[in-house]
Formats: sequence, C-alpha cells, structure tokens
Amino acid sequence: MKVRVRAFYRALRATLKGIRPKAPRMSVFSAAEKSHAKRRKGLAFSDFVYGAVIVFLFSPLVVLFIYSFNSSKGGSWTGFSFQWYERLFMGSGDLWHAFGNSLFIALSSALAATLLGSLAAVGTSRYSFWYRPYVKAMSFIPMILPEIIVGVSLLVFFAGVGIKLGMFTVWIAHTTFNIPFVYLLVSARLEEFDPSIIEAARDLGATELQTLGRVILPIIMPGIASGFLTAVTLSLEDFVITFFVAGPGATTLPLFIYSAIRFGVSPVINALSVVMVAGTVLLIFPALNFLKAYAAH
Repeated sequence: MKVRVRAFYRALRATLKGIRPKAPRMSVFSAAEKSHAKRRKGLAFSDFVYGAVIVFLFSPLVVLFIYSFNSSKGGSWTGFSFQWYERLFMGSGDLWHAFGNSLFIALSSALAATLLGSLAAVGTSRYSFWYRPYVKAMSFIPMILPEIIVGVSLLVFFAGVGIKLGMFTVWIAHTTFNIPFVYLLVSARLEEFDPSIIEAARDLGATELQTLGRVILPIIMPGIASGFLTAVTLSLEDFVITFFVAGPGATTLPLFIYSAIRFGVSPVINALSVVMVAGTVLLIFPALNFLKAYAAH
C-alpha cells in the first residue's frame, strides 16, 4: 500500500512538472534597451547642467561675434557692417605689431619651456638623486604663487642684476612660468608607460641617447605636444607678469588691449577676438587629430 502511495505521488509530481508554465525568457535586446533607458533617465540632470555650462561659456563669444559686425560703437545694434574688420586689417598697425610681439614671445618661450620641462621630467623620473624631491616640490611653486608675486619677484631680480626691461625679460618671464606646466604634463605621461620597455632597450644594447631618442621621446610625445600648446596659450593670454617685466617696445597684445580699453572698448578689438577664436579653432582640431592618431599608433 505504501509503495502504491509513493508511486502515485511520484506520478503526480511528474505531471505537475510537465504542465508548470515556463518563465518567459527575457530578450537580450530588451534588457539592453531597459538599461539604456535607465541610464538616459539618470543622465537627464547631467545633460541639463552640461548644456547650461556650455551656454554660459559660449554666450559671450556669440555676443562678441555679433557685435563685431555692428555699424556703431555703442551697445545697441544699428546695422550690419564690415567696417571694423576693414579697420583691423587696414588701419591697425600698432595692434598687429603688439600681436606679432605676443606671437613671437609665445612660440619662442613655449619652445624653450617645452625643451627644459621635458628634460627635467625625464631626469627626475629616470634618475635618483638626493635632492630630487626638492626639485619636484620647487617645480610647482610658480603654479601655486599668485601671478603678481611672480611678476614683482622677476622685476626685482632683473633690477638687481642690471638687466634692462624689454622683450628679453618678457621672454625669460614667460619661459619661467611655463616650465612647471610642461613638467607636469610630461611627468604624467612618463608615469603611464611600463619602465620594463626601457630595460628591454638597454638589454638589447641601446645607449642612453638611443633609448631617449627611440623609446622615451616617442612615448611621451603626446605629453610634450600638450605641454607646448598649453605654454603657447598661457603666454598669449598673460597680462599680470608681462605688465611688470615689459619695457619700452615690448608691448604685447594683452598690454595693448588694456591700454586701449581705458578709453572705451573699440569694436576693432571685437573683430580681432573673432579672428583669434577662428584661428585657434582651425589650429586646435588638427592638433587634436594628430594627438589621437599618434596615441592610436
């Protein structure tokens, strides 16, 4: 009797298993779509903040672009005109002279700062010496100090050693405060790659110069390019330090604009700003593509 009851229960259990409804399988695509929908819902506020920041940053540029075509100097729109661009390219010799000074100082000081900062980064990362921590700490001081302190210190230094203020002192000042930025970017690049690559090159018989030229420099080239572009940007826009160390004949573009706006903002400055923004955009995109291609390679 017990055997029959057990057999009955086994048969009933098997029957119930056979008719039990199976849970529907969730499609992979539906799960991915739900996950994407949740992610989009979570990023709604972030998208709003991002859009607000972009509008806040680029609204002045849009206003600057529009009023560079205004026919009058006032703040109200009176008509469309190219007269300020014509005056910029045809009747602004002093402005272009100041722009040339700024461009020369920016490129030359950025080149010198890139060379010195890159060599300093390689030296402090590859070699051990007792004052290396002090070198690393001292390299960040120009970045931390206010620009007015740096400018006054350089002015006192030039006056103490008897160097006449001019283009040379501006070049020294810009090179000095650009070196830490290049050093920081190149050092960050050096910390990313595997040092065993250098050891492998040395095991294969490479000398110090060959290792530097064929292994280290190609690896840190994106950092060097980023440091150079950063140094050029910082040099072009610097006003405070240049104000203290510039002498007669060393008027850069920020100094010229500062002296011009004391008598009112000229729409010629608006036109120049639009030209500089357009030139920067045309230069930045090829540079970014080069860095991406170099990093992928």
